[in-house]
Amino acid sequence: MGAQLREYRARIRSAQTTKKITRAMELISTSRIQKAQQRVRASNPYARAVTHAVSAVATFSNVGHPLTTEAENPVRAAIVVFSSDRGLAGAFNSQVLREAGELRNRLEGEGKEVVHYLVGRKAVGYFAFRRRSYEKEWIGGTDSPEFETAQDIARTIVDRFVQPTDEGGVDEIHIIYNRFVSMLVQEPETVRLLPLEIVEGVEEPDRSGPLPLYEFEPDANTVLDALLPVYIESRIFNAMLQSAAAKHAATQKAMKAASDNADNLIGDYTRLANNARQAEITQQIAEIVGGADALGSAR
Repeated sequence: MGAQLREYRARIRSAQTTKKITRAMELISTSRIQKAQQRVRASNPYARAVTHAVSAVATFSNVGHPLTTEAENPVRAAIVVFSSDRGLAGAFNSQVLREAGELRNRLEGEGKEVVHYLVGRKAVGYFAFRRRSYEKEWIGGTDSPEFETAQDIARTIVDRFVQPTDEGGVDEIHIIYNRFVSMLVQEPETVRLLPLEIVEGVEEPDRSGPLPLYEFEPDANTVLDALLPVYIESRIFNAMLQSAAAKHAATQKAMKAASDNADNLIGDYTRLANNARQAEITQQIAEIVGGADALGSAR
């Protein structure tokens, strides 16, 4: 009984130590999520404005541009996967990596070769463990993204997109990241970044009235040349901010669940320890009574 009681008490101490750690991590994530949400809200108006401007040029001009023209027979596609540098975030990384795997299977089913660009140590570790190749990685800073990283990613993928296919270029670029919906919900989202898809286009004009007239100076191609890099950088940076906010929310949720589980373990082991202690006391009393009876009989 004594050894069993010591075992239960050791497990209670272990669960209490674990609870202190998970509770501290929960509080840290709760404090960081506020700043991450503020950054997402601050970036949204600019991203929408740039998207509307690009939509206007692409919709109301009849010019072809390398970044908006689809290849007739696409043979290679790139996937940019946004993960985190740290774990302890529940299904945050697994769901975005699973989404990337499903997209890869779909693209390969269409006869396209797939190359990967990875953001975050978890994605890099996932590919390294499975000995899968990738083109380039960006690690560090996923908890607090920097715009310079988004610019580097944008330059890398645009250079690869405008490169001829027979020289290693790609015909499509997709990004996959976790979108922050709420503190409880983070959804993986897939966006085809290039060739340009108007996902937030200009609202349809009122057909009962005159159609809007757009004039581009000096010309539509020059405007697109200036707008598209800004558009791609803003979309990538917004995806990084969304991923960071979603990661903090996922960590907060996972650590709260871990703290609650530690509380349950402490309660369960405390009850078992009390039962073991009671059984030990009962046994000791029984032994004392038995000994007293034996002494009485001997007299």
